[in-house]
Amino acid sequence: MMSIWTIARKELSDSLRNRWLIAIALVFATLALGIAWFGAAASGEVGYASTPATIASLASLGIFLIPLIALLLAYDAIVGEEEGGTLLLLMTYPLSRGQLLLGKFLGHGLTLALATLIGFGVAGVAIALLVQDVAVGTLAVAMLRFIISTTLLGWGFIALAYVVSVWVSEKPVAAGLALAIWFFFVLIFDLVLLGVLVASQGGFNPDLLPWFLLLNPTDIYRLLNIVTFSDGAQLSGVLSLGTDLPIGPSGLWLALVLWFVVPLTGAWALFRRRRI
Repeated sequence: MMSIWTIARKELSDSLRNRWLIAIALVFATLALGIAWFGAAASGEVGYASTPATIASLASLGIFLIPLIALLLAYDAIVGEEEGGTLLLLMTYPLSRGQLLLGKFLGHGLTLALATLIGFGVAGVAIALLVQDVAVGTLAVAMLRFIISTTLLGWGFIALAYVVSVWVSEKPVAAGLALAIWFFFVLIFDLVLLGVLVASQGGFNPDLLPWFLLLNPTDIYRLLNIVTFSDGAQLSGVLSLGTDLPIGPSGLWLALVLWFVVPLTGAWALFRRRRI
């Protein structure tokens, strides 16, 4: 366990030295405050709209920003060490490949979690202090749920970045595949699913369709942060299928956890077979 924590501290220290944590936290805080204060702009007003509207807007923005940050943070976790000549050195220590991978994941995961907590936490405190008549209890619960789900989403894409990093042997290739993963899950998946639904002309089993949303962590993330408040009223497109999912919020949380556990396990399996 000490070996894992040593690697994690090194990654966290590197993130602090490279200003990753500070930069991410500032971006999150700025965007959250901007969305909170201009959330009512669509109705011709400037000010705080409501907690559900703010969380829904943050979630809609988060599906673009969080996966990209997570992938950029971790795509070179292994291949970068190999190109730098330090991976072979690390393997001479009393450290297994699984411990190295888990330590790096813990370090990157803590970086993202701290940045998310600081950035959105500061925004939540500012809203509670500066907005009159806001339900502080509701805001605190909503922001906590949003921060946890955002962290889990980021961890999922960090794990996907690890799969890429242990699979390829060059950093430019890893960067290209990381961007391809972001492009697929954030932009392409829902369009493909919608196209398949339209092309099938009702041929799919309607009971099966909602389960396809679980194949995309960004869809799970949006469902967690929108359905809880709106009961599906704000859902459109393929996300409207989420109201028919029989698993409930607890099932969605479990699915989001599995989205980092399964890829991380796959990355470990690939890393064990990798030649160094």
